[in-house]
Parts: sequence; structure tokens; C-alpha cells
Amino acid sequence: MKDGPDISRIGQLIGDPARANILGALMSGKALTATELAQEAGVTLQTTSGHLAKLADGGLIRMRKQGRHRYYALTDDEVAGVLENLMHLAAMKGHLRTRTGPRDPALRHARICYDHLAGDKGIQLYDALITNALLQEDGDDLHLTDDGEMFFGNLGIQLDAIRSNRRPLCRQCLDWSERRNHLAGTLGKAILDQFFERNWAKREPNSRVVQFSTEGEKQFRALLAQID
Repeated sequence: MKDGPDISRIGQLIGDPARANILGALMSGKALTATELAQEAGVTLQTTSGHLAKLADGGLIRMRKQGRHRYYALTDDEVAGVLENLMHLAAMKGHLRTRTGPRDPALRHARICYDHLAGDKGIQLYDALITNALLQEDGDDLHLTDDGEMFFGNLGIQLDAIRSNRRPLCRQCLDWSERRNHLAGTLGKAILDQFFERNWAKREPNSRVVQFSTEGEKQFRALLAQID
């Protein structure tokens, strides 16, 4: 018997098409019911219940009760990061869905990746933060600089409030559509939350697409100019 982590079990869990669809749906960051996930998976509710039990037993999803309902979500952003990296690998190796959906250009422009901004908008923001030394890359690690702390404080983000022992403040996340990094971690979530609170952007119903308003596009460009 070989020692060490058993990646084959994770591969088996993710490799089933129905379970892959379930996990993809949960990449929206929303907690969904078994009925909603059955529709995403394209299988019966009974079959979905079996898939959910396996995913929960494998530590990839968690369940919580609210009243009479049970809701399912990804366990944490580490699971989301692995899924996003697999999406990147699949796209890079040419393993794409046969039909491109009508929302595909919108997904590539701006989408939610678990709880932070991905797509072209996420890449633009990340690149600006790196280029202007508000974030600093150290191999695969990512650090907020002193200038970065001042910048985000002025933006209204309370850094002390979002620092957590459970999740990193900032983390690289490889974008499957752009094949470059965007910003994850509690800081990535806080930035996207700010966009929503300021009504610069909103999530499309039942989708991972993040839609920026005309004013939001203007304010986003102004934010990038402010970083520069």
C-alpha cells in the first residue's frame, strides 16, 4: 500500500459527469437544494441524493438545514480553487463542452468564482494590483503590501475584520477562461462585495455571470486608474 494522500478518491468523486455538474453549479457560491442540483446534474432527485452523500462523505461539500430545507454548498474556497484549476486544465487541453452556451462570452467577461471576481474583469484588477505593487507575488504565495493596506483601507475595506485563521487574506486563483491569475481569499470576496454594495454590478439569476452596469463599468475603469 502506498502512503500519502489518496488523490484517486477525489478524482473518482469529481470524475462522474453528474457530480461534476453539481460541483460546477456550486461554484456560484450559492447554497442550493437537492432539487435544484438535480436539475443541474440532469438526473433524478433520488440519484442526486446519492451523489450528494458521496460528495459530503468525501469532504467536497457541506450540508446545512434551514427550517424544513437542506442546502448544499462547497466546503470551502480550497475546493473551489481546485475546481477552477481543473476547469483551466480542461480548457487548456481542449476538453470543452460540445456546445457553447449563449452566456459563455458573459462568463468570460465577468463571473463569480465561489465568492470572488473572475474572468476578464478579475484579471484586469489583479494585474493592476500587481503592477502597482499593492500585491506582491512570492512564487505561489501572495502578500498585501503596506501600500496595498493603505489603498484598501481608503476604499472602505476593514482589513482587520476580514483577516481569518481559516482562510488566507489574499490568494492566487488560476482563471480557466483567461489562463491567468485573479484574486481570491477574503480580500477578493470583500472587493466583490463592495462592487455589489455600490451597485456597480449584480449577479444574473441562476448564473455565475456578474453583470456590470454602465455606471459600474465607468467606476471600475476609474478604480483601475486610481490604482495606477
